[in-house]
Amino acid sequence: MSLLPIELAGPEVAAQLETSLLSDLRQSLPQSRNEAITLSVISSDGSLAAGLAGSTSYGWLLIKVLWVTPKLRRQGYARALVTNAFVRARSIGCHSSWLDTSNEQALHFYASLGFKVFGILQNQGADIPKCHKRWFLSRSI
Repeated sequence: MSLLPIELAGPEVAAQLETSLLSDLRQSLPQSRNEAITLSVISSDGSLAAGLAGSTSYGWLLIKVLWVTPKLRRQGYARALVTNAFVRARSIGCHSSWLDTSNEQALHFYASLGFKVFGILQNQGADIPKCHKRWFLSRSI
């Protein structure tokens, strides 16, 4: 038997892969609700001002992206988005949240929300970029 060719694919294939994996997992392991949570703040001119993208699985909320436009930072939007995501995740049975960041300022922000570091990936020696770290954090919701 020979292997089929491997090709570079786009986001539609990524979504299909996730759906297929979750379907397979449901056959062997009880699942909680697996849902996307996407929140946005739209400015008066109609442009995206802030937002959060996450997903739930096994009772956990994964915060994938949290972003606030620079001119609106330090005004409470990020905190409000995370709090709103927690409420929505809790309403569908989530007990905890996790995320990762490579930004030290974001690390301090998440710590102020009660997140604790549970792991660190760090480049070593000649790895590029030199001294790069990615912190993994979690907290109960």
